[in-house]
Amino acid sequence: MLKFLCFLLFLIPLCVSCSWWLVCSLLFLVSFFYLFSFPYFFCWGGLGYLFGCDVISYGLILLSMWICVLMILASESVLRSFYFPGFFLFVVVFLVAMLYCTFSSVGLLSFYIFFESSLIPTLFLILGWGYQPERIQAGVYLLFYTLLASLPLLVGILYIYGSLGSLCLFLLRGGVVGGLFYVCMVLAFLVSMPMFLVHLWLPSAHVEAPVSGSMILAGVLLKLGGYGLLRVFPVLSSFGFGFGIVWLVLGLVGGLFVSLFCMRQTDLKSLIAYSSVAHMGMVIGGIMTMGYWGVCSSFALMIAHGLCSSGLFCLSNISYERFGSRSLLVNKGLMNLMPSMTMWWFLLSACNMAAPPSLNLLGEVGLLSSLVSWSWYLMFILIFLSFFSAAYTLYMYSYSQHGSAFSGLYSCSLGYVREFLLLFLHWFPLNLVVLSVDFTIFWV
Repeated sequence: MLKFLCFLLFLIPLCVSCSWWLVCSLLFLVSFFYLFSFPYFFCWGGLGYLFGCDVISYGLILLSMWICVLMILASESVLRSFYFPGFFLFVVVFLVAMLYCTFSSVGLLSFYIFFESSLIPTLFLILGWGYQPERIQAGVYLLFYTLLASLPLLVGILYIYGSLGSLCLFLLRGGVVGGLFYVCMVLAFLVSMPMFLVHLWLPSAHVEAPVSGSMILAGVLLKLGGYGLLRVFPVLSSFGFGFGIVWLVLGLVGGLFVSLFCMRQTDLKSLIAYSSVAHMGMVIGGIMTMGYWGVCSSFALMIAHGLCSSGLFCLSNISYERFGSRSLLVNKGLMNLMPSMTMWWFLLSACNMAAPPSLNLLGEVGLLSSLVSWSWYLMFILIFLSFFSAAYTLYMYSYSQHGSAFSGLYSCSLGYVREFLLLFLHWFPLNLVVLSVDFTIFWV
């Protein structure tokens, strides 16, 4: 595992020299090499120096590397404007290194340290390359919510060390768990996902962040919460079966309410951000069932949502660069202005509403079956949640693509080859992973 980390660290001198496309190509190369390091025969592979890899961490590390490559590809405006492109590359490389260390840590304390360290470059992205003066308030929201909830997690980790004498992930076992300890261990990850009622930091952070910040927030950082829940549940298993219903119902009902909020949004970024909260509500429900299908389907939906929502944020940024606004009142009739982009709006919107053959469909079908088998009464919530998920996606697509253009001009604005490549690299893995998903679920 250290060879990939050393590769990432040695990219930092290239960031200082501002070798933009060379850094992007080398990150793409290391993600391609990591693709062939799948842990086939062991639950944990590549162990050494507090780092290791299993199937769950493998998928999220590969997603982190892939999204960070696409972040650089989507942020060419930073290079064109000469607005500290070298420091931007350094922040992105440092962020992917922290995410790599977070997902490959085999100790709870090192996982906590790298989990919190990944927020620092994200904050720099929002404050340094955000669009509005309100980005300072969005950064304060991000730090306030995450740090306030993560301090009890540190206390819980120290309590585990005092009780079990070890913080190694594959040596954790269930013990005597109280209600306060359970809340301390779970709350930080629920805020990070985020769960309904503690989700207010996410829309403000997305609206004020640049396209790179929105991509990494939706693509990877929301998955840190789900990954953390999967890692600490061996300790919480004795208490989690009885208390998990609270988070499960709150996640699903909150996802339904947030889906209704999406129908009232006029800002493209805000709409996509709220849809992330609705999807993560289903992921919380699947994880809290603590069943095999729930965990596998939640993992599949996390990977699918990371690619799909990141692609939608790229599309909203492409429109923002042309119009100078993210409002649906301005971004309408895009089929007349950018007919070549309408196909990508359709493909990614179809994936967002879980149309075949996307990975979203597999994740949502698995979550529906696991949740209904857990409790038949959840079917009523899931019916409305699935319906409104498709409704706000159709609302976003129809309002942005159809109708008369805001300017009243019927001109043609073709996209760049870089933008088509960027959208293709989001959509293609999202539909390709389905072909090998039976093998992946077998090893999970």
